[in-house]
Amino acid sequence: MEIKIEGVVKQFPPDILALRNITITIPQGDFVYLVGPTGSGKTTLMRLITREVVPTKGRVLVGGTDLRKLGMTDLAYYRREIGVVFQDFRLLPHLTVYENLTFVQEAIGMPRDLIEERTNEILDKMGLWRRRFLYPEQLSGGEQQRLAIARATINCPSILLADEPTGNLDLQTAEEIMKILLSINATGTTLVVATHNQYIVDEFRQRVISLRGGRIIRDERKGRFEIDDDF
Repeated sequence: MEIKIEGVVKQFPPDILALRNITITIPQGDFVYLVGPTGSGKTTLMRLITREVVPTKGRVLVGGTDLRKLGMTDLAYYRREIGVVFQDFRLLPHLTVYENLTFVQEAIGMPRDLIEERTNEILDKMGLWRRRFLYPEQLSGGEQQRLAIARATINCPSILLADEPTGNLDLQTAEEIMKILLSINATGTTLVVATHNQYIVDEFRQRVISLRGGRIIRDERKGRFEIDDDF
């Protein structure tokens, strides 16, 4: 689904201006890095796409639908099209690897035989098959991130949002995670990745949108993390 953000301003009470006149089009299947200092508006932008927040001014359209106009039922169906990966993983600690994956499918009423098939397939794809009966705390940081990505993508979302997916990982593990994300993007899934990791952005070149103070200061295809010493 295409994402269109048109003239968006977002203000939080009492007078925090998080986004200032943002206009972006992200075609279906695009891969976008959001870069910029802390407080530049990256997370707010992603929360607009999940419709956790709505614009103070302007519109956010996904697949041609104005997200502000979604009722509760339509919003629930819309969010099935969105996968989200968090820096702190947000795995369910009392469930095994296998159960973390089956839980999100059961929540939307997926048939049991399909749940088993999808879960086994993604465990194998993510290299977690031998870890399937372990709990999140028994996994390495890279394994937890792979599980978080598996959980976010197991229901085949059209859009995957990743907030600092390599933030707590060593360089080799971060590269492995990026290769997984690129393989997901290659299937046609739109990816939006917020990151401070300069190496990853420069090594795996994609579209780069730079924000500062709630404004877009650069939107570049095959861009680098920074273009001058002042960024």
